[in-house]
Amino acid sequence: MESMLTTNQAARRLGVKPATVYAYVSRGLLTSKKVNRQSMFDVAEVETLAQRTGARGAVAAVTDRIRTRISLLENDRLYFRGRSVPELSSTKRFEDVAHWLWTEIDSVGMQFPEGQEIWMALPESATLTDRVRVAVALAGAGDPLRFDLSRAVTTAKALIADVVESLPLQQRPQGTDIADRLWARLSPAPAQPDLLNTVLVLLADHDLAISTMAARVAASARAHPYAVVSAGLGALEGQKHGTASTLAHRFLQQAKADPMGAIAEHLRAGQAIPGFGHYVYQRCDPRADHLFAVLRSHGELVADKVIAAQQQTFPNVDLALAQLGVMFEMAPDAGEAIFAIARIVGWIAHAMEEYAEPGLRFRALGVYMGDRP
Repeated sequence: MESMLTTNQAARRLGVKPATVYAYVSRGLLTSKKVNRQSMFDVAEVETLAQRTGARGAVAAVTDRIRTRISLLENDRLYFRGRSVPELSSTKRFEDVAHWLWTEIDSVGMQFPEGQEIWMALPESATLTDRVRVAVALAGAGDPLRFDLSRAVTTAKALIADVVESLPLQQRPQGTDIADRLWARLSPAPAQPDLLNTVLVLLADHDLAISTMAARVAASARAHPYAVVSAGLGALEGQKHGTASTLAHRFLQQAKADPMGAIAEHLRAGQAIPGFGHYVYQRCDPRADHLFAVLRSHGELVADKVIAAQQQTFPNVDLALAQLGVMFEMAPDAGEAIFAIARIVGWIAHAMEEYAEPGLRFRALGVYMGDRP
């Protein structure tokens, strides 16, 4: 029957044992119907009880298994291994933060290898993140030792360098750090590697974001690091995740000439203003606040005029990334590429944690709603 759950399915949704489901029936909280000599429960009734009891259900049961020492989101603050992320972004190089997240070794002067130039024939419509995804796949295909999971740190360093190298040059890099190399591929403006280093550190990890969950699920199947990163990139491509900064960039380009007009046009069309609010943070996005503070030292921000008109919510890091791109003549999707390259660090760190756990521990069972045999 449609819209009916078995006892086990109802138990998983309610986060209880099957015996407790029958206890709910005896107490009048659920109604059991016999279908082919099997107890069945109405989906709507189970869902109502789940809401009343605050049941966390099967999805929460999966995420509750994840114990991590990498990121902490608490009281609108973000920490990497107990240290403030904005503080780290002001004092540490991206390479050293990455090595620390992977190994818990606090290094100074860590260097990533030179990237290999990866040739790819892509259509003109290809975005920077398309290049990133293809570069990851090609780098993996060219690594005969990719299934050696003990080499994850070495693999990650080379992979990030290769991905950066895959982006077209706009000017000669001023140094050998990842921030130097990446700036030369994103902006024709005078190099600001310290600024880009700040951004990369701010975005290196963010607890169990959707893309990180995808990466951990892949790692639980013992996927190699290239495949883990590919899984993360697939989720990052979603409209509600990594692509948000591109929408914010295009909006700020419109707002440069007439901020109020751009806001009014969005509101008239019933569209939300890009780059505001957050699924986790309640009052502020600490990454955005820090990046905006740094950007203001480089000049007037279009985003500030938009923020002043948005009193009911707060700007997020997507808007700050967009402001970076607009200020330094980057392509609209540059923020996506920065986000993806930075987040490779977090995906690999989470994969390394997951490699130490029992394999396939996230295998879930669906709640079947179709016709029954």
